[in-house]
Amino acid sequence: MSSPSVRIVFLGGLGEIGRNCFCIEVGDRILVVDCGLMFPDADMPGVDLVLPDFTYLRQHARQVDGVVVTHGHEDHVGGLAYLLRDLEVPIYGSALALGMARNRIEEAGLLDRTELVPVADGECRRIGPIDVEFIPVTHSVPHAFANAYFTPAGTILHSGDFKLDLTPVDGRTTDLARIGELARQGVKLFLSDSTNSERAGFTASETTVGAIMRGLFREYSDRRLIIACFASHLHRVQQVAEAALAAGRRVAFLGRSMSQNVALAREMGLLTLASDRIIDIEETPRFAPEEVCIICTGSQGEPMSALALMAAHEHKHVKVSEDDVVVISAHAIPGNEASVSRVIDSLHRAGADVLHEGTTPVHVSGHASREELKFLLDLVRPEWFVPVHGEYRHLVHHARLAEMVGVPRDRILLCEDGDVVTLDVAGAEVERRAVPAGYQYVDGATDDIGPGVLRDRRNLAVEGFVCVIVTVDAVSGELITSPQIVTRGWVYEDEAAELIEEAKAVVAASLAEAAAEGALDFDTLRRHARRSLGRFINDRTRRRPAVIPVVVEV
Repeated sequence: MSSPSVRIVFLGGLGEIGRNCFCIEVGDRILVVDCGLMFPDADMPGVDLVLPDFTYLRQHARQVDGVVVTHGHEDHVGGLAYLLRDLEVPIYGSALALGMARNRIEEAGLLDRTELVPVADGECRRIGPIDVEFIPVTHSVPHAFANAYFTPAGTILHSGDFKLDLTPVDGRTTDLARIGELARQGVKLFLSDSTNSERAGFTASETTVGAIMRGLFREYSDRRLIIACFASHLHRVQQVAEAALAAGRRVAFLGRSMSQNVALAREMGLLTLASDRIIDIEETPRFAPEEVCIICTGSQGEPMSALALMAAHEHKHVKVSEDDVVVISAHAIPGNEASVSRVIDSLHRAGADVLHEGTTPVHVSGHASREELKFLLDLVRPEWFVPVHGEYRHLVHHARLAEMVGVPRDRILLCEDGDVVTLDVAGAEVERRAVPAGYQYVDGATDDIGPGVLRDRRNLAVEGFVCVIVTVDAVSGELITSPQIVTRGWVYEDEAAELIEEAKAVVAASLAEAAAEGALDFDTLRRHARRSLGRFINDRTRRRPAVIPVVVEV
């Protein structure tokens, strides 16, 4: 009797940076791997966050045995609080990753819908019908995991986000020996991080940034240093803080997520800093610039982040001046480049010097480059390979690397969100767009913003809107007063008075024609007003703003 098939359902993270989420199904049981978010692009006005489409998981909620998280970055755990609205399941991961996820879950009031189950390096857990092994890997956040899933169709190995850092800050290296042992036993399917598949060579060790930071504190010994980085990048925070303390400075942490993560890491013993050298941000004005280092959030130019508020001169405790050197110790996520550039410009206008990866080697990636990806592929030698975690071009380049090291082309599957891979003893096959996997938008407290709403917002941003208000006699349908026109984004009313008067006359003539024909109902009058005004605007200005007619009967 043949062993049952295993399905891998991709819900996010393939063809984009963020929203990482996929499922492994054995029989009628489901294990979810990661549940991340993505930050909105410029063409998503008003959207705060973008999530995976949870439709498939909602439909099979009773079949889900748990969620495994590979590490604590928001693009892997940021969607958990939203998923828990629909599912009541345990979450497995490192204590640090669970601690980072817990903040959002607790804020959403959903802690009672889950059990946070911490796991250690090398530990195995039985989750439903699947045995899961948690294998340590190095990344830009401590305690990241690769995972081996032992299924009836064979071993599925997922690299998680990783790089091969041989001298990590905490001494915790990628367990290549265990991965090699799994390879000798046979890996049916390998899923591997593709983020840096276009970058040649090897990714530098995180410790190289520590040496650069120590040099900056020596070079700018008479000025205040403000270092912006990801709040989750605790190894970076540790190295900056140690360099500041060695230079005799006090350290202040700024930004809600930064303060939360530092407190969590200190509580867990992952970050060791002398308490008497840490000050509150409110205390920084009492010290000379050369006595202070501020470590803050905002490396992506987020509008309300600590660094953006400083750049806009709106932060109540930190005023940026020529006494400051600002270091942006992060790489701009695709789509954030313009925001980061604006913040850098504003900081320069305030008189500060700004250092970033374009000018100084103040950042290294947490993802493996081409030679590391090839090394791991050659070590694993999988039967089948699916590149994951990256934009589509990253997946393509990773697939080419796999072919270079000997994975047969017909055993490399280029998948996208919504695809389903089915594994069995005979091999693997892909069903394209088999499950819903579109974007789920979050706007404020609402997470049901659809594509239609976004399309309307884009149109309003480009064309504006025109509202025409008419008051008519309820019996005769005749206009009682001249139409009133209010517009935003079409023309500026004070400078286009003549054009607007013409528009009023066009609407009045159209409604008079409707009344003469005996059309007195609201819908017909609104339709006449919209059609006549829209035609006039298009003829005169070649624009198509949203036209909103309001008919008032008296």
